[in-house]
Amino acid sequence: MKPLTERQRQVYEFIADSISCNGFPPTLREIGEAFGFSSTNAVLAVLDALERKGYIHRHPSMARGIELVGELPPGAEGVRVVPILGRVRAGQPLLAQENLEGTLAVSRAFVPPGKAFALKVEGDSMAGAGILDGDYVIALCQPTAHKGDIVVAVLGEEATVKRYMPEEDKIVLMPENPQYAPIVVDASFPEEFRIAGRVVALMRRI
Repeated sequence: MKPLTERQRQVYEFIADSISCNGFPPTLREIGEAFGFSSTNAVLAVLDALERKGYIHRHPSMARGIELVGELPPGAEGVRVVPILGRVRAGQPLLAQENLEGTLAVSRAFVPPGKAFALKVEGDSMAGAGILDGDYVIALCQPTAHKGDIVVAVLGEEATVKRYMPEEDKIVLMPENPQYAPIVVDASFPEEFRIAGRVVALMRRI
């Protein structure tokens, strides 16, 4: 088969990973959101190329009608699909479909193995750690963290990115910007707070 461009290879791997993780391929919209394509036509152009080169077959009448028919050339970088966490609704698992706002394609080289998710950062409270407004942090799902780790913490229905600084009688979520005050949680009321994951990578769209 004909070789793929870097972007074609990334999209192919995104499709393959979606099928592997979810049991079905992504929609055009999901591909566009994951790679920041400006229009559906841009997604279709890549899929057209993949189909011409013999890597996929499409079923036009199906919303998720992408079928893999080829093998990816050896040495591919590897892209995995990471769900984007939105508002956290009480009583639901963290990564329940109702809590998600799409998916993001990230290189496997930057994310350790394990269940992961992304969160779009709002504001500049973590600017001192190089995490800026509009960035995506990638976090590994885990309910605990070490002192000093940057975590995604859930307070009520809101997720926030802060440095985890537990003390004997309280949990302190420290910003990395002196213009913001720390968030202090009474350790005797753990139901108000939980760690959703530990931040392991950062993605910034230019």
